[in-house]
This record gives sequence, structure tokens and C-alpha cells, in this order.
Amino acid sequence: MSISLRPALYLFVFLVLTACGKQQTLQGIFHQPTTPHEIYARRLRQAGLDGTALGRDWLNAADKALRDSLVVTLPFEETGYFRAERATAASYRYAVRSGETVRVSLELAPGTQAHVFLDAFELQPDRAAPTHLASADTTTLSFSYVVEDDRQHLLRVQPELLRTGRYTLRIQRTPSLSFPVQGKNDVAVGSFWGAERDHGARLHEGIDIFARRGTPVVAAAAGYITRVNETPRGGKVVWLADAAHGQHIYYAHLDRQLVQPGQQVHIGDTLGLVGNTGNARTTQPHLHFGVYRAGRGAVDPYPFVRRADAAPNAPRSLPARLGQWVRVRDKATDLRRSPAAKAGKLASLPRHTALYVVGAQAEWYRVEQPDGRIGYLPTRAVTPAAEPLCRETLPAEARLFALPQLDAPQLGSLPARSTVAVLGEFAGYRLVRESGGGLGWLPAGQKS
Repeated sequence: MSISLRPALYLFVFLVLTACGKQQTLQGIFHQPTTPHEIYARRLRQAGLDGTALGRDWLNAADKALRDSLVVTLPFEETGYFRAERATAASYRYAVRSGETVRVSLELAPGTQAHVFLDAFELQPDRAAPTHLASADTTTLSFSYVVEDDRQHLLRVQPELLRTGRYTLRIQRTPSLSFPVQGKNDVAVGSFWGAERDHGARLHEGIDIFARRGTPVVAAAAGYITRVNETPRGGKVVWLADAAHGQHIYYAHLDRQLVQPGQQVHIGDTLGLVGNTGNARTTQPHLHFGVYRAGRGAVDPYPFVRRADAAPNAPRSLPARLGQWVRVRDKATDLRRSPAAKAGKLASLPRHTALYVVGAQAEWYRVEQPDGRIGYLPTRAVTPAAEPLCRETLPAEARLFALPQLDAPQLGSLPARSTVAVLGEFAGYRLVRESGGGLGWLPAGQKS
């Protein structure tokens, strides 16, 4: 949608943005419990910009992003594009597990000067509104948080008004605890949460990490030793209180215990040595490692200690496509909710459908239809629209529209015998480039 603003309104918006920046500084001083996004939205309303089409579009885009998100798999990296003439917000939904640390970072391309607001939310089936978890704006560009429950989370990315630029967004998972066996990682885990024990009478409430007898068992978090004793099932055990995360960490089957109750420990301090005491006497030496959370009991400890995500593949063909029009190449293709080959079809796009590229991954584009719907499709399914399908001469004067609909703003009129390059199609309209280089939409019936 094209937006025409008088210079005075541009100046007014600039002053609002400046005031917002000052408010964010005050927030840092007085620790106000509001996010940078909320402060910016409040400034828009106080300035009366929520009564303009521009302000309404920005606020509506923020709300829509919380209801209608795309689905991605972590680790995730995407380079995105926002344009000044359209108020939009990107949103990504992803699955997380209790004990993971989610790290979000955003990098602006050189020359891009804009505030970009990042907000993470938790989605809960029994609540209509998502729960806010963490936020940042361009002054910090990143944040991290520890996941409390196995949930779907959502990240919203929204720039301030009247800004154009590129950004690269990364969402990755890292463990919230250090690995508890010296020199090992999650490859050494040989028995996982939920495995049957005692012929199905009970389930495994931890993970078993196999290592040579005598390998140091170390503190996975800073805290205090609350118990050092011996039990028939666990053998020689150590309990560590991790007050920072509201949980207790359990070490069992130790060959030796090297700490005392009440002792303060730091990450990496040796607590004992790997063994096979207790009911593990018939198995190879290993550490039984468990995590018990306040009010919930035992939880799967694997996400707490699994290796950090590897970096995802970088996007391909980025400079030639991002922020450009493309069209469906040879045959109909599916617009999908997720960059996965068989996930969440949103629509079937006919050949020559015109689309605007607003994001790029290794083999997928995030595209926007002319009606505002956003989804993913494979990069191979489209071709640049800059090379026209054909050139046509208009038999009569024709109106050029900003969008493929009759009530859209009119960009101007093209005189009879004008030649246009047809770049793509959508809903009975053609995206055309007139001789001066401007783009717009013509009803499909206006041909030579």
C-alpha cells in the first residue's frame, strides 16, 4: 500500500520517535515495567497518530503478529526487509523445552538506521493473550531467557514507522546448565528420560551419562550442597540446590563423594567421581543426572545440558531478491506457514502470481502477497519479476492502482497507446511497470 504524507506529518513522526528515544532512556534509569514496544505505542497514541492510517496500520500490525504467526524450527536464521511505505510486523512461532536457554539476536544491515523492537511471548492453550517473556530494541539488539515449560513461543519483530532496511534475525538454543561430567557432552548420554525401569514398574526420571570410573562429576550450576548420603537405589548421591533457577540437581551412582552438606560450589567444581553404586552395580559406570523443579518434581534434564544449536545455513541469492518483486515460475506452488516441505499450506498460488520478498533463508523465501498474506515458499519456485512476462500497449486510457483492488488508492492514469511491461498477476490484476519506471496494478481486462 502506498502512503502519501505531507512533510509536516513526517516531521511530526520524527519528533515522536525522538521523544520515544528519550522515554527509553528514562526507562533504563527508573526501571519502569514497560517494554520499548509499549513505550513507542503509547507515544503514538499520545501524539494522536493512532487516528491516522499510518499509526493505525502500525498498531494493527503489532496485534495481528500475535495472532497470526509463521512457524519455524530452531535453530533459525533469516534476513528480512522492511519498507517505509508499509507498516508491518514479522512474527515467528517455535517450540521450546523446559531448561533450554533461548538466545535472540538481531543485526541491522550497514546504513539501516531504525529502532527495531524484539518481543518474545509464551503461548498458552488456556489463555487468549500471550505472556510476555523478554524484549529489546535497537539499543541492545539481543536478549536471552531460560524456558520454564515445554511450550510454543513467539517472537515479534517490528520496526518503527517510516523506515526501510534489512536485518538478520537469529534464534538459537543453548543449555541452561553446564554439562555435569568433565570432558563429556550429550553424546555420552546412553539412557534417556522416561525409559522403563523394573520391568515397567517405574520410569527413568533422569538421564544416564556414561564415562570411565573415576571421571570427575562437576557442578552444573552454582549453588549449595544440600545432601550427601547413600541410598539403596541411587547409591552414593549428591544433591545441589540451584537457587537461581528454583531447582535441585541430583547426582547418583557415584564412586566417591567429594563435597559436604552446606558447601558452596561454583560451576565446574568437582562434586564426586563416576561409579556404579546403588542399583547400578550390574551396569557400566555412569552418572544418573536428574533435575527437580520447585512445585513440579522431576523434569527431563536433557534439554538443560544438550549441546548448543549449530549455526543455520546462510541465505542464498540475497541481494538480488530481498525487497524485490518475484513471480511464481513455471507451475502452481503452495504458500506455506512454515519453511518445511510438507507443513501448513496457506494457499495454492497460480503460475505468474506476483509476490514481494520480505525474508530469505538458505532455500526459502518469506513472501507477501499483494493482499497482505505472508508465508514461505522455496526459492526455486519463483523468478525475478524485473524481467517482464510481456509488453503490452493499452488501447485506451487506464487507471493505475496502488493495490489489486478497485477501491485502492489511484496512482495515476496511463494515456491510450501507453506501453507497459507486465511483471506478474494477482486476483484479476496485473502488476505493471510503466515507461517512467513506476509500478502499479491494472485490471486484467485492459489489454491491447
